[in-house]
Amino acid sequence: MSDSRSVGGVTYTQAGSEYFQKRQLTRAAGFWGLWGLGVAAVVSGDFSGWNFGLGAAGWGGLLIATLIIIVMYFGMLFSIGEMSAALPHTGGAYSFARSAMGPWGGFITGFAETIEYVFTTGVIVLFSADYLNGIFSILTGGAFDLKEAGLQWVWWIVLYAVFIALNTAGAAISFRFAVVVSILTIGILVLFGVLAFANGAVDFSRVWDIAPDESVAGSSEFLPFGGMGILFALPFAMWFFLGIEELPLAAEEAHNPQKDIPRAGIWGLLTLIFTGAIVLFLNPAVTGSAAIAASGEPLLDGFRAFLPPQLAAVLALFALIGLLASLQGIMFAYGRNMYSLSRAGYYPKFLSLTGKRQTPWVALLTGAIIGFVVLVGVDLITKANEDIGAVSNAIVLNIAVWGAVISYLLQMVSYIVLKVKLPDVARPYRSPVGITGAAIAGVIALATFIGQFINPGYTAAIIAIGVLYVIGLVIFALVGRHRLVLSPEEEYALSGGRHRDPQAEGYDAMEKEVFDNKP
Repeated sequence: MSDSRSVGGVTYTQAGSEYFQKRQLTRAAGFWGLWGLGVAAVVSGDFSGWNFGLGAAGWGGLLIATLIIIVMYFGMLFSIGEMSAALPHTGGAYSFARSAMGPWGGFITGFAETIEYVFTTGVIVLFSADYLNGIFSILTGGAFDLKEAGLQWVWWIVLYAVFIALNTAGAAISFRFAVVVSILTIGILVLFGVLAFANGAVDFSRVWDIAPDESVAGSSEFLPFGGMGILFALPFAMWFFLGIEELPLAAEEAHNPQKDIPRAGIWGLLTLIFTGAIVLFLNPAVTGSAAIAASGEPLLDGFRAFLPPQLAAVLALFALIGLLASLQGIMFAYGRNMYSLSRAGYYPKFLSLTGKRQTPWVALLTGAIIGFVVLVGVDLITKANEDIGAVSNAIVLNIAVWGAVISYLLQMVSYIVLKVKLPDVARPYRSPVGITGAAIAGVIALATFIGQFINPGYTAAIIAIGVLYVIGLVIFALVGRHRLVLSPEEEYALSGGRHRDPQAEGYDAMEKEVFDNKP
């Protein structure tokens, strides 16, 4: 019996049951655990990141961009809900694309999602460190200011270390933490709104305080940078929702993924629309749009606008929970994404080892190391170039968003292809908007991609992600595609949907038929 087999331009190596025994996950999540994970992964976008869209398009442009992005997310979540119910594997986006477009499509999509989640984690670490530093600086009268001392990286190490520990403690703990912090964060955002009104701090005329750029055709008080600003604001509007699409990555840890993942995705999106509306309408109305357009801590700025500094810092300390919630949720995402691609052999196989607590601790640690190195590199470049320093956080954010929109576009293509290619496979859930909804979501994702590509302010982000893709594709072409394993995602693709549930059929269900039967 051969221990390798070439199929469709790639080579599968035989793994066996022991391989998968070292890479086991455990079912620990119901509907509320999945809802909490989805909301927790995203909600930091209400605390930082979205506000850069004010500088790109003004308040009116960001509002329009947000409405467009909401349409995209509804179309996308309905589509991936259908795919995740049909393909209940941890691979998520990689799994969908692998079945629709083959190994190369699976790798390109999965790699985009890796970039999205690893860089998103880095952005959240940056914003969390900004909040922590600002809070402690206020509480100590400036005596404890690591950023001023050039030691911001200490916060990064602490944040990565704490949340690696949390995510490796067990899936059940991760899901419970996500639910608790999601509820607390929603409460904090509601409290901000209540206190803003109670203190008479809300003045909606302040949202228009970005002066129209007279050199731009069609500029106005509502659209100070014209219609093109809307296109440039799309990536920042995504920050209200980016990460909610991670739920299919929990398919092998959910009790009933076919039912609960689609429901949790839509209810999570509705929750995030509510929380996003609070900050989009009230934060600029308290501070003014211009004052927070480049802020790393806009909600803290909002609290400071109507509360004494010490009390604002205490409330912002509670508000930090939202950022930490997302840090946990997005770490979960990159851990499972890297785990699934590694388990299938696209990434080095040791990354998918799970250990006694059945969590992908190697992938979690590796992603954190990569993220930390990126942050240190950006920090060094920032210090060497003051012009870049003003937008360094936005550049890292745009790398994350660009990885996301590539993944989104390819997932929508995958949905359409799978509807045509595998029309008769089991689909326990069906998207109410079908191919039309997926196509609209894909077009919006493409527009967001183009908006980033033509924006001269983010050339550095474009170059960075281009370099990452070249390196990744070369390694996969030379090495990775010759070392694939018949993981559940690969079995589903090769069997045309016949091998669907690895926990019911066994993780090596196809090995005998593939390796015993030569072409």
